[in-house]
Amino acid sequence: MTNPFDDPDAQYRVLRNDEHQYSLWPAFADVPAGWTVVRDTGSRPDSLAYIEAHWTDMRPRSLAEQMART
Repeated sequence: MTNPFDDPDAQYRVLRNDEHQYSLWPAFADVPAGWTVVRDTGSRPDSLAYIEAHWTDMRPRSLAEQMART
């Protein structure tokens, strides 16, 4: 059995949590609690490109906000 996160032919969603961290997620799998779909089903390369374009600050949102206040 192959890892569903590595399947180049599968369809994926892009998820984001409250800390603005992103995840590539197989389309067939339920969205885990605490995550929101920010890009619906697409190819693995397209989904990874979306993540690369939108996840420009790797810090969790709470840390970035704390650093901005100090």
